[in-house]
Amino acid sequence: MTSPVWHPFTQHGLNEPIPTVTRAEGATLHTADGRHVIDAISSWWVTTHGHGHPRIVAAIRDQAARLDQIIFAGWTHEPAEAVAAGLVRLMPPALAHVFFSDSGSTAVEVALKMALGFWLGTGTPRHRIVVMEHSYHGDTIGTMSVGARGVFNRAYAPLLFDVDTLPFPRAGREEQTLDALRHLACAPDPPAALIVEPLVLGAGGMLVYPPAVLAELAAICAVHDILFIADEVMTGWGRTGTLLACEQAGVVPDILCLSKGLTGGAVPLAVTMATDRIFDAHRSPDRARMLFHSSSYTANPIACAAAAANLEIWRDEPVLDRVAELAGRQDAALARLAARLPLLAPRRAGTITAFEVDQPAADYLSAVGPRLLAFFRDRDVLLRPLGNTVYVMPPYCVDDADLDRVYDVIAEGLHAIAS
Repeated sequence: MTSPVWHPFTQHGLNEPIPTVTRAEGATLHTADGRHVIDAISSWWVTTHGHGHPRIVAAIRDQAARLDQIIFAGWTHEPAEAVAAGLVRLMPPALAHVFFSDSGSTAVEVALKMALGFWLGTGTPRHRIVVMEHSYHGDTIGTMSVGARGVFNRAYAPLLFDVDTLPFPRAGREEQTLDALRHLACAPDPPAALIVEPLVLGAGGMLVYPPAVLAELAAICAVHDILFIADEVMTGWGRTGTLLACEQAGVVPDILCLSKGLTGGAVPLAVTMATDRIFDAHRSPDRARMLFHSSSYTANPIACAAAAANLEIWRDEPVLDRVAELAGRQDAALARLAARLPLLAPRRAGTITAFEVDQPAADYLSAVGPRLLAFFRDRDVLLRPLGNTVYVMPPYCVDDADLDRVYDVIAEGLHAIAS
């Protein structure tokens, strides 16, 4: 019987197999047909400590038995208060306000609303948003608008608003990116905000740029009073080697978007953190100046309990030591692979490695991507190339044997498509 499920980023007309996963532990997925699959992309970049972390599982189980859901407009609960307080302690002190939402996309939507609401609240409305070439911030209308235009959103172009785009700061061309922002900043109608993925552009192909560029982008924004929004939905929670990628540039954004690893990857939750300046522009006796955003499940208690447990793990356990150790193993594994095979632009940022396959089509619909995906799937490794970009982003608990197996399968796959 054909399943009625309509899967994301899936062309059902190709009739590709869709395995059923029944349980997971650590870096391993178990399927209904008895296979053990290595989760080499952290189940779409969300799983940090590993699947089924006992402390997070216990927190979810306990909270579900006490309070499952409550409206968050005008009401509160202990798990949300604990998460907000824990985030304020863990993140840069200037980010003193926490707005809950449900996913990375909605965290960015909230950030854009905060930015526009700030300028309206200060009596000097600004409307223009600056983005970076090849960026991706989500699949809602606002986040598609601030992401790269192309096959992802071509059908929805009439719904999207215009933005100003900076060229990606490729090696040797960083100054072009900075000059483009300086030019926009000096325009008669200056931008409201710049939004960036710090250091690594995820869905754009795991493109990496240096901390010095990020620092200079933030400095230009500060000089010209342009709000700086850091989308750390993917790059946060240790992925780039530090708790936040912004740390490596010494940057504190005006608005910070977090999700994915916020709950350790167990359940959906997101936050948008903001400075006093952003919050105070919305705070008023005038009800018309409030931030008009919510969803039915804002700050769901069960999700917040998972996030609170994750924050305790970060507080009590040597997570960054594990991140550094995995980064070193990833570096060595990629070097061994590059010594065996010709890789284009091999690179590592924290626990993420990536490279391009020597194929002519360098876009999401490159034919090499599905061929490699099927090859990896058939050999019990979950890897999902971005076009002809192959990347590895495992949970921090992955062991040496599984990581070696991932790179061995990659090598086999590259040999297979070459022949």
